[in-house]
Amino acid sequence: MSDAMTLIDRIYEAAVIPELWPDVCASLAEEIGSFSAGIMTIDTDSTLRWVCSPNIAEQMDLYAASDLKLPNPRPERSMQLSPMAFARDIDLMTPEEIAADPVYNTYLRPKGLGWSMGAVMVEPSGHTLIFDMIGRSSDGPFSAGALERANSLKGDLSRAALIASRMVFRQAESIAATLALIGLPAAVLGSDNRVLAMNADMEALSPRIRTGAGDRISLKNPTANSLVLAALEQLVLAPASNVQSIPLSAEQGLPALILHLLPVRRKARDVFSRSLAVLIATPVGQAGPPDMRVLSGLFDLTPGEARVARELASGVSLEAVSIKLGLKLETVRTYLKRIFLKTGTRRQAELTYMLSGLGRL
Repeated sequence: MSDAMTLIDRIYEAAVIPELWPDVCASLAEEIGSFSAGIMTIDTDSTLRWVCSPNIAEQMDLYAASDLKLPNPRPERSMQLSPMAFARDIDLMTPEEIAADPVYNTYLRPKGLGWSMGAVMVEPSGHTLIFDMIGRSSDGPFSAGALERANSLKGDLSRAALIASRMVFRQAESIAATLALIGLPAAVLGSDNRVLAMNADMEALSPRIRTGAGDRISLKNPTANSLVLAALEQLVLAPASNVQSIPLSAEQGLPALILHLLPVRRKARDVFSRSLAVLIATPVGQAGPPDMRVLSGLFDLTPGEARVARELASGVSLEAVSIKLGLKLETVRTYLKRIFLKTGTRRQAELTYMLSGLGRL
């Protein structure tokens, strides 16, 4: 198999195994003759996600945290002058603009880098996808040959990106459907508060909980709606935020509900993953020990961690869990620390309150 075919195969492999993207980016940079390669996505709310070859990761961290990522003129010009194809900076900007570019001057030139080439595409969902190559200052602008080689891979890169993006929605649908099997109304939400998937049980709660304008989650009760939106905003700012439980009062013969907003544990390098949280509704008074499948599926708990979490949901002490499960007390404490980390809770009482609402079967 040729090196080119190997790279193409690896591109499609990374579409379903996101952990492979950094290595694929490094191979892509080597193939093109650039210093680095990266992939970025910009959501409709301007949220930036990215993955890149390891040698540019430090600069990408700084760039993603700065205010310079949004006024960058290159993506818009690329869509206008070279839609759906790679273009060099020298094709999009004047020499004066390149010399004065704040991104180059702040993050690239101090590291001996100074040229770029990229392609910009807009997905049907409205998200912007950017492929970006960075070259060394000493090598000069990217050559016409490098541009031609990048464009020869553009189709495979865009198809792989589309596959990866669609898998996010498939995963969201799978989460919602799985929770429906055990009787839990649920919706999977993206970082822009859009509903990526909602099962029939949650749809049946409309208009109390529904998909509103722009496919965003909307609650009829204004107080609960504000609390949910505030909790989602907090998750954007701090993905390790505590799990939120929000009351929804009874109305017109309909029972009161507890809404549980659970952060989705994404792969750190999954540039295409937009799911932020799972919103689950449980009727008040129908709580109890949660199903093991719910614990393992939502929080990626090991079987041992799930067993300990299920016992703790009943409000018993660590000593009682130790005796019932035949584990050393120190082992139970170790499991509890891991459970805290994976569920976003910090205290046993908080964990018990959150888990007890997942017990409807």
